[in-house]
Amino acid sequence: MEPLSGAAAAAAAAAGGGGASRPPSFASQTNALLRKNLIFQKRNRKATIRLIIVPIYLCVLLSVLQRVINNLLDKPKYKCGCMCVDVNGTGPCQNVCGIQYSTLDQAGSCPIPNPPEWPALLQVPHLEYRATQDSSESCRKSQSCPAAIPFTGANETLSTTVMQNMFTDSPLSNLSDNASISGILLGTDMPGTSTGFIEPAFISDVPIYVLQSECKSRNSVTLRTTIDAINVQKEIKCVQGLPLWRNSSRTINEETFKGYRKEKIGKGISEVAMAYDFQDSNEKRFNVLALYNSTYQNISYVPMPFGLLRVSRSLNAVSNAYLQFLQGQGSGIKMLLEFTKEMPKQATRLTIDFSSLIGPLFFEWVVALLFPVMLTYLVYEKQHKLRTMMKMHGLGNGPYWIIYYAYFLILSTVYLVLFVIFGALIGLNFFKTNDYGIQFVFFFSFINLQIVLSFLAATFFSKVNTAQAIAYLYIFGSGLMAGSLIRNFLEGGKFPRHWITVLEIIPAFSLYRGLCGLSQYAIRASETGNPGMRWSDLNDHTNGMRDVMIIIIVEWLVLLPVAYYFDYAASVGNSSGLLSIIKCLLRKNTTWRRIAVNEVADNDVHVEMEKLDIIKERETVDQVLQQRNSGYAVVCDDLKKVYHGKDGNPDKYAVRGLSLALPYGECLGILGPNGAGKSSFISMMIGFSKPTSGNAFVQDFSIHTDMENIYNSMGVCPQIDMLWEMLTGREHLQFYGRLKSLTGSALDLAVEESLRSVNLLLGGAADKQVRKYSGGMKRRLSVAISLIGDAKVVYMDEPSTGLDPASRKSLWTAVKQAKQDRAIILTTHSMEEAEVLCDRLCIMVDGRLQCIGRPKELIARYGGYYVLTMTTSSEFEREVEDLVLKLSPDARKVYHLSGTQKYELSKQQVRIADVFMAVENLKRRVEVQAWGLADTTMEDVFVKVATGAQSSDELS
Repeated sequence: MEPLSGAAAAAAAAAGGGGASRPPSFASQTNALLRKNLIFQKRNRKATIRLIIVPIYLCVLLSVLQRVINNLLDKPKYKCGCMCVDVNGTGPCQNVCGIQYSTLDQAGSCPIPNPPEWPALLQVPHLEYRATQDSSESCRKSQSCPAAIPFTGANETLSTTVMQNMFTDSPLSNLSDNASISGILLGTDMPGTSTGFIEPAFISDVPIYVLQSECKSRNSVTLRTTIDAINVQKEIKCVQGLPLWRNSSRTINEETFKGYRKEKIGKGISEVAMAYDFQDSNEKRFNVLALYNSTYQNISYVPMPFGLLRVSRSLNAVSNAYLQFLQGQGSGIKMLLEFTKEMPKQATRLTIDFSSLIGPLFFEWVVALLFPVMLTYLVYEKQHKLRTMMKMHGLGNGPYWIIYYAYFLILSTVYLVLFVIFGALIGLNFFKTNDYGIQFVFFFSFINLQIVLSFLAATFFSKVNTAQAIAYLYIFGSGLMAGSLIRNFLEGGKFPRHWITVLEIIPAFSLYRGLCGLSQYAIRASETGNPGMRWSDLNDHTNGMRDVMIIIIVEWLVLLPVAYYFDYAASVGNSSGLLSIIKCLLRKNTTWRRIAVNEVADNDVHVEMEKLDIIKERETVDQVLQQRNSGYAVVCDDLKKVYHGKDGNPDKYAVRGLSLALPYGECLGILGPNGAGKSSFISMMIGFSKPTSGNAFVQDFSIHTDMENIYNSMGVCPQIDMLWEMLTGREHLQFYGRLKSLTGSALDLAVEESLRSVNLLLGGAADKQVRKYSGGMKRRLSVAISLIGDAKVVYMDEPSTGLDPASRKSLWTAVKQAKQDRAIILTTHSMEEAEVLCDRLCIMVDGRLQCIGRPKELIARYGGYYVLTMTTSSEFEREVEDLVLKLSPDARKVYHLSGTQKYELSKQQVRIADVFMAVENLKRRVEVQAWGLADTTMEDVFVKVATGAQSSDELS
């Protein structure tokens, strides 16, 4: 065993001294990961800046669109109308402005100190939608379908009498002024989407209906009246009002719901004018529930200055009918509703708050855009096994969560603060009018929930592309669903509020509901000049902001431990459920005890005599398992791994009952053909996969239950390089060195010596980003990472793959120097590497251990022969064969091609001198082109053992 050089010895002392053998503290892990992430973000700062300024771009875009819209609206078409009027009738006209001179587009900007009065109307269904009792629908052809008015109540007689009192049968010719109009039941089928400070039915071509108990022969008349000095001439048509008794209010609801332009009762669409439930009304108590069709108006759940809801006439009509019931029809006592009108208003400028109008859905997408960014970051490290690599070098879940959660929180906070501040600065009402404290609490609580959702979702993905695709589909799809469902449910006013709260459990829905509330308050502020949402408004349950905040915060607190559990379960490869994880966390460290696992039965039955060296190794394992502190670093006890077949394929037995005992200071080489189970064995030992049965102990810790403790003193050089493309080689070693509790000068010395040992100091390679490394340089860096610090057990899976001869020799020197106080398990296909580095070698074939021992012992055991190679002309092949059989009767031909033959000669039957003499004699008779005599090599042993094992498997 070669001694350490002076510098390497100093590095080893620095790595092993000063308490470095202790597990890294929480603070050292956090410090290492924080420094690494700061470096990574510094290199990735351009992408981060581009992400952060995305909201600024969007705010600028909204501002530009808002200015374009405002410029379009700042035209005479949308300004209050004016006319040149001769006011006094004596002179030239004067320019007078007002609503009476304005179109519908202009009226919205006019000052209205005294709003006009108009008769109250009832909402009547369109002719084609009215409910009808005529199955032939003949009334539709004659345009005489009645306006159905279902009613119910506890007292049918009283209810029927009151309903009959609702209609008057006075001739239509008596309608001459507003007073006469207020005494009858007028209606319109024009939707009241907006008023323009006047009933739209009186300034349109749509006729007005009067509901009577029976229409006479003359069922239409022209009404001339005055509304705010405007002469109005309207056609009034008679429509029969048809009261329909129903047994319950529930029946009325079912009929009207089914009949609303969807299903038919008989053959007619069942839509009614109004409906009543008189409940427990009697002569001394008037208790009525008025039902109306809310789909004819467009008023959101926050009160807005537009939209016409025609329910006042419905309430007045039933109240007047009840009064007639009490006083009698001839009493002359009436409860009249003479007119309705809007509240006065000042002159305004017609504007559309574009940002608030499109805000909820648009801003939801802006906020949710961070979700796929964070998810991609987490899944990238999972896909490239960087998270596992860090964990194998001692990084715990706590530091990982703290650093990444803090980074995501800072990134999200800066992102949204810039969004809100810049949006307010450029004048977007959505941000400017609403209280900044409410916005901060709402957005801050949601981004915390979004971070937790990212961690939770990352456990279910292993590929970045899949995670990105599903994440973007989720944010766009959920946004559209929320915009469709939440807005319709809120504006309809009929969807139960508690079910809306249930929907808000979905994060996208809660975000949309909160944004919708902020948007509506911003629109109201721009329309009325009132302030936006304030803290006092949270007491108003109609806006839903308080409920949304409570749901988001509670959901965040609930999902935080859930996400941490799933993340932990994924990191340890455990998928057996919550109960097993809790048991694993509470269980004390188990040392030197076997775990009872169901044995795996092979499909094949092998009849084979086990080798003495394998039996001896198993006996050593059994002895070690009976004692503590035996000085062995690694003990494998009947380890097995089975990959279960899918789609009808048979199970694959990767490792079949492997038992090994490895002391400190020894390098064990594992040889075997491709598919022998070497990498599967390494994967189980480093925590990549769980054994199917059996157990293994590393420094007295079980790989089933104590991988967290094993990681603290383990180094790994995996078969595939797991490196950050944007970090340098030096930064990689500094990070993993800090994870091994190295600090200060000890860390610098260890990093420098590690780089020198693998030839990464030449040409400034140590300070180049890994993405500029060749495959061989990455491989050397992976080896250096596995050896840095005081890793007592090191696994190297084909460490010299892809290296040139000079780099390979240098790498071998570094490994030999590092193995003095460590246990190293190495897999390789290079026989030369195995002989140079390994104290003991074992050969695996088809998951089984075929032999184990020191290289010379294996050569002596399996290589008790010389290899004679001779090349002659084809006609002399027989003479060569006769010569060999005379030298060694038991000689075995192992190669024959075009005159070249290779034989194995038993050392017990032949002497080297005899071979030379025989060949010299042969040369006198025939032409020998080339010949050679060689001792057995490790490669010959490997080929012999592997071929023999495979032949045995085929025979069995």
